[in-house]
Amino acid sequence: MPPVAPADDQQLVERAQAGDEEAFTALVRRHSPALLRLARMYVASTAVAEEVVQETWLAVLKGLERFEGRSSFKTWLFRILVNRAKTKGVREHRSIPFASIGEDTSGDDGDGPSVDPVRFAPDGAWASPPRHWEDDPEAALRSKEARRLVEAAIDELPERQKVVITLRDLEGLSSEEVRNALDLSETNQRVLLHRARTKVRAALEDWIDA
Repeated sequence: MPPVAPADDQQLVERAQAGDEEAFTALVRRHSPALLRLARMYVASTAVAEEVVQETWLAVLKGLERFEGRSSFKTWLFRILVNRAKTKGVREHRSIPFASIGEDTSGDDGDGPSVDPVRFAPDGAWASPPRHWEDDPEAALRSKEARRLVEAAIDELPERQKVVITLRDLEGLSSEEVRNALDLSETNQRVLLHRARTKVRAALEDWIDA
């Protein structure tokens, strides 16, 4: 059988559903690094995270024939991973289930306000607006140092903020996909993402100004 040509997830899924093992292997290679990063946020070690990823792919293999594409494959895949990782994490007393967020519109993770109040004018407008990263070409976000700083800043975030910003900004999932994968309300997803982006942006601004 000839090698699988570059394809989107839908094409690979259809081939895998038809019994094309190389297509399934391509899906595994494409998404396993992201799955491992996400699993690692819920469990205490890389070894356990790898187990979660393996369990996820076994579940995908068993359920692939029944996958009807009502959501994107990536959303379905990440939801399977999150459910298994949360179970492992709770057993390790590490993870707070996303369901515990409920409908708390504050999105508070115990870290206080997401943006320093002094950055707002009395009318609520920005008194000191966030700097535009593109205004600093010498500190372009494509640089290795900036990438390292972003990853370090994300790693310091509370768990729920970390997961949301990773899925949205690093893995490229849409708001709807993240809500479906994590079983979040629109409000909570938006608040968690805002808090996470604010903290990461603040870290980048400090670095640019240094």
